[in-house]
Amino acid sequence: MKADTSLAAKSISLSDSKPRKERNMKKLLVKFSVYFFLILVAFTCLLPFYSMMVTSSHTNSEIARKLLLMPGKEFMNNYNRLIDTVPIWRGFANSLFITITSTALNLYFSALAGYGFSKYNYKGKNILFLAVLGTMMIPGQLGIIGFFKLMDTFHMLNTYWPIILPSISNAFGIFFMKQMCDSSIPNEILESGRIDGCGELKIFHRLVLPLLMPAVATLGIFSFIGKWNDFLTPMIILFDNELQPLPVMIASVKSQFSTDFGAMYVGIVISVIPVLIFFSIVSKKIISGVTAGALKG
Repeated sequence: MKADTSLAAKSISLSDSKPRKERNMKKLLVKFSVYFFLILVAFTCLLPFYSMMVTSSHTNSEIARKLLLMPGKEFMNNYNRLIDTVPIWRGFANSLFITITSTALNLYFSALAGYGFSKYNYKGKNILFLAVLGTMMIPGQLGIIGFFKLMDTFHMLNTYWPIILPSISNAFGIFFMKQMCDSSIPNEILESGRIDGCGELKIFHRLVLPLLMPAVATLGIFSFIGKWNDFLTPMIILFDNELQPLPVMIASVKSQFSTDFGAMYVGIVISVIPVLIFFSIVSKKIISGVTAGALKG
């Protein structure tokens, strides 16, 4: 009798092990497919950067004639021609100053305006907010002539003011910060600050702004990239070559009759480095900001 029960138990265990193995195989297949997909996406994202680095190390004739897959030996020659043509590091410093200043102003005033639209009630609030959103539907290129004439009237041409000051009013930044304040800033925190005797600006700086840091980091990367790559406004406003930012200097490598592709790609490599560094620093904050904005209540 004992032998029969042991045989039955063994048969049951064997029958259970088969579905378990099948489930494990399915899990392994799912994991493999997910990792394969992620590796494919990562490869697709990194391929342009690799191509850019490889292309910057070849001669102009090689760049024009064939598809380049392996690094060459002409990077330093291309770099030397680049610095002989334009003051590339001066442009790098100009872009860094413009971008950092504009991004800081954009983040602070967008957070302040978004907080005001979110937590204060006043007459005409909804109409004013709709007017701010309406500016997002108008391409900035349409107003470039009027903007140029206005800056000429204020005697601000060939200065950084027309490039930096518009960052104070950013419609997308205000909208984004308002949504984050609606979902992430409880009214009870503001009331507790007022009960403790804090002024409104002190409440914003001490209570609201620290809670908005994930959103600030998220908006910061978009603002940094947008201002770093800005080409049209500096090209129109700035006349002095010493004041030009990096994108305009890189474009000036192209002459009327020829283009030095090798030197231009070296300039592009230099211009991409700060963006990658900034993104790597705030990437965790970006992810947490996106997930925080997706949760409410």
